Amino acid sequence: MKPALLVLAAGMGSRYGGLKQIDPVSPYGETILEFGVYDALAAGFGKIVPVIKREMEADFELAVGSRLRRLAGASGAEVVYAYQEKDDLPDGFSAPAGRVKPWGTGQAVWAARHEADRPFAVINADDFYGKSAFRTIHGFLTGATGAAGEVGVDHAAMVSYRLGHTLTEHGTVARGVCQVRDGLLSGITERKRIAQTETGAAFTEDGETWTPLSPDTPVSMQLFGFHPAIMEHAGRYFAEYLREHLEDGGQEYLLPGFLGEMIRRGETRVRVLQSPDRWFGVTYAPDKPRVVEAIAQLRQEGLYPAPLAGE
Repeated sequence: MKPALLVLAAGMGSRYGGLKQIDPVSPYGETILEFGVYDALAAGFGKIVPVIKREMEADFELAVGSRLRRLAGASGAEVVYAYQEKDDLPDGFSAPAGRVKPWGTGQAVWAARHEADRPFAVINADDFYGKSAFRTIHGFLTGATGAAGEVGVDHAAMVSYRLGHTLTEHGTVARGVCQVRDGLLSGITERKRIAQTETGAAFTEDGETWTPLSPDTPVSMQLFGFHPAIMEHAGRYFAEYLREHLEDGGQEYLLPGFLGEMIRRGETRVRVLQSPDRWFGVTYAPDKPRVVEAIAQLRQEGLYPAPLAGE
C-alpha cells in the first residue's frame, strides 16, 4: 500500500492576510500545495489527505480540489478530505465559549485519524519543500532507505532543513529548532520569532533581546513520517494538553510539542533525515512575488510541466 500524505491546510493565515492555502502562485492558478502534491505523487505516494476547515471546503474545492484530483488520478492515487474543527476534541472535552480557531497542528494531524490507514507523511500547505524531501521521506516510509524495521509506532522520521535555507526577508518565522544525537531527534524547541537580522539569524522571546542561531542549525519545516498508530498517542496527548489549557483562549496544541514530549518520555524515536533544498513559502503577503519567481524559474529548468495537471 502506497503511503499517504497529510496536507495541513486549515490555518487561518492571519499573518498573511487571507487564505494563503488557495492563493495562486502561477499563471495557471496553481497553489504551493499543488507543487508539493505533484512531487509527492512522483515520489510514490498513493493517497492525498488535505486537512481543511469544513467551512472552507467549497472555496478549497473550487480553487484547488479539481486539479488535485486530476493530478492524483494520473498517478492512480486518491484524494480524501479530513476536517479540522474546534469542536473535534477527545471524549470528555468541549470547546470553551468564544473559541474561534482550531487547536493547532497537533490537532490537525489527529483530525485525519480516520484517513491514516497506512504509513503517512505530514506537510504544511503553504511550504515548498522540494523534490528530494518527498523522495527521502517516501524512502523511509517504504523501507527503501533501509529503515523498514523502524517504520513502526515507536519510530518516526523528520526531514530537516538548514535554518539559513528557510528564512524570509519580511518578518519573523516560527521554526522547530532541532537537537540531534546519533541521527535521532533528541529534542525540538519551537521558536516562534526567528528573523534574519543584520548580524545573522537570531530568535527573540520578548522582542528586545536576540539570541544568535547558526545558519546550519537543523530545523523542522513540519515534514514528518509516521506509522498510523501515532494517532492514538496524538489523541492521548491532546487530552493531556486540554486538561491544562482548555480555557487558554490563544493556546494551540502543536505537533512539535507533543512529539517532543513523546521523545522525552521514551515513547518514540524520530530519525532525522536531511534535505539540501531551499525552502520557500508565503508566511507574509510580500513573500509571494519571490515564490512566484522561484516557481517560474523551476519551470524554465524543466522541473515542472505547465500546467501541473495538464490541459
